[in-house]
Amino acid sequence: MNYGQIIKNDVANGIGCRTSLFVSGCTHHCKGCFNEMTWDFEYGLKFTKDVEDDIIESLKPAYISGITILGGEPMEIRNQEVLRPFIERIKKEVPKATVWIYSGYVWEELTDPDNKRCHGADTDAILSMTDILVDGEFVLAKKDMMLRFRGSSNQRIIDVPATLKEGQIVMSEYNK
Repeated sequence: MNYGQIIKNDVANGIGCRTSLFVSGCTHHCKGCFNEMTWDFEYGLKFTKDVEDDIIESLKPAYISGITILGGEPMEIRNQEVLRPFIERIKKEVPKATVWIYSGYVWEELTDPDNKRCHGADTDAILSMTDILVDGEFVLAKKDMMLRFRGSSNQRIIDVPATLKEGQIVMSEYNK
């Protein structure tokens, strides 16, 4: 997996001060995408053990709330294969860190085992370790600069642990 950028001390992509990882590779190709260069799976730099180590260290200070993984598209199958063990490592080494994931895929697609475009061997495990999922493609016609943590009004901010517990989508308090 490649990544386009890492932002430490990011306050724009989730609650609190976070580290944001922008992965490369996206097949959605949303019109008006703010990060079009990350559509290419080969864009940017290789996601290596040294990069993982650096991100893990960045999550350890008490003032850091967690990690946000966006892109590109973190939930492309080939990105999930790399992200699953990385998130498992975060949960083990920095258990206080919350995990936010931005995906153009919606919850219903991600949890449908018949949807081979985005549901693979790692999907359920990744979702089980995710605190917040911002789902849905960016839709230029629904762009709204007043929305918090999302670019268009069709996107949802989902409380993943509550959703898994209830068996139905539970919107996060941040969805307002």
